[in-house]
Amino acid sequence: MLNYIFSILPSLFSGAWLTIEIFFWTTVVSIPLGLLVAFGLHSKLKLVKAILKFYVWIIRGTPLLLQLIFIFYGLPTVGIVFPRYEAALVAFIINYAAYFAEIFRGGLQAVPVGQFEAAQVLGLSRWQTINRIVRPQVVKIVLPSIGNELINLVKDSSLVYVIGLGDLLRAGNVATARDVSLVPLVLVGCVYLAMTAVLTALLRVVEKRSNVWK
Repeated sequence: MLNYIFSILPSLFSGAWLTIEIFFWTTVVSIPLGLLVAFGLHSKLKLVKAILKFYVWIIRGTPLLLQLIFIFYGLPTVGIVFPRYEAALVAFIINYAAYFAEIFRGGLQAVPVGQFEAAQVLGLSRWQTINRIVRPQVVKIVLPSIGNELINLVKDSSLVYVIGLGDLLRAGNVATARDVSLVPLVLVGCVYLAMTAVLTALLRVVEKRSNVWK
């Protein structure tokens, strides 16, 4: 049994590395993009606000799996072709940016209007108001929700299997089909649990340092 486990671990770790890559790039791009969208949702420009609301509604109202399939299999019919890896990143970034935008929008709304007015009285510019007054409060408010979405992202990354990427789940499925054994799937579950456990621990450290619960 141990020999078999050690024989399939390299392929599982290779798949896990792809999962981590997708998680990393989605997080790095979608969080800032979501923040920009959140500010856009508070824009005084009605057209911009309407377009962003429509974007968030479409993305949050349809499954990520459908979005993956649409981008990789659907867009080529109109001449827009993405390689598998890039298609996965585009789908995940667009999807998670919409969810992060809603989280940030809620955080911005939670900041009392009086604080914006006080900043104007003090002569602070819009950027200074956002950076010194709004940002620290919004971070504390949204951090738990952001953390939950990041944990979901680790698990959602398994959806890239449907477009043929060799992620962790695909590696486990291949080994299970080849060897007619449940051991690879059990190991896949253990790897996912390990990744989410590490991420949860890191998030708790960040929340503690940010005094989220105070």
